[in-house]
Amino acid sequence: MQVLVTGGTGFIGTHLCRELDARGHDVTALSRSPDGDGGDLPESVATAMGDVTAYDSIEGAFEGQDAVVNLVALSPLFEPKGGDETHFEVHLEGTRNVVRAAEERGVRKLVQLSALGADPEGETAYVRSKGQAERVVRASDLAWTIFRPSVVFGDGGEFVSFTETLTTPYVTALPGGGGTRFQPLWVGDLVGPLADSLDAAHDGETYEVGGPEVLTLADVATAVYRAKGRSLTVLSVPMALAKVGMSLADPLPFVPFGSDQYRSLRFDNTVPENDVTAFGRDPSGLTRLTEYLRERRGDA
Repeated sequence: MQVLVTGGTGFIGTHLCRELDARGHDVTALSRSPDGDGGDLPESVATAMGDVTAYDSIEGAFEGQDAVVNLVALSPLFEPKGGDETHFEVHLEGTRNVVRAAEERGVRKLVQLSALGADPEGETAYVRSKGQAERVVRASDLAWTIFRPSVVFGDGGEFVSFTETLTTPYVTALPGGGGTRFQPLWVGDLVGPLADSLDAAHDGETYEVGGPEVLTLADVATAVYRAKGRSLTVLSVPMALAKVGMSLADPLPFVPFGSDQYRSLRFDNTVPENDVTAFGRDPSGLTRLTEYLRERRGDA
């Protein structure tokens, strides 16, 4: 199968391109700077340059493709340069351009990477733009599958580094005591189902997926520092105070957090039913964040 992966040289994209290539697909990774970002891709994976927010730059890459996996996204963890509108430019308008190019070039299938909590009327710009992008996908003439993962971790990912940026060693203060719950999913456990979903059996389905355990932000922070041989005591910052502080940080370009990140910490990022079972995976057998940290940080 000819498969185009938008955002193919990014964190998830690189892992997915490797998976698809190993399965024998003809893979093209589309990104804004493939020459600079695609060093970890197999030589058999082709690259193409394009920006999903600029239709004319991407439409040619869709020619001859059987399927497209749209991974282009901003991080929900960090405030984007350009503010909230950047989420809509990338997630919503970018998806519109991907759908248009796929329809005009005769692509059959689109796999859309969305996010847990995606809602056109949601509390944050991130989840609103993701929810509105889902509407565009469902209204298209394409066969489609939508994935809504919890936070994804792994080599090249941002979740662990975000936790370190948000905290300090030994003693740290977190909004609400770090009580926000996540269900971290290893990237290697995500790309398999993404690749499986190219099969027509998954057309028209929306899957909410997470890892094998639910961890609070405090749990994650403690695990990150324990893997580095350090202890951590978590102090609680009242959410009302955190709201004021992170809102005041909005206009400061050197602070990566703002009011949107505060709002995201008010809601858990977990799945009621883990849809990895639709792909023959047992949730309890997925990679745990603590296992990954021990292996990668060298502290058993």
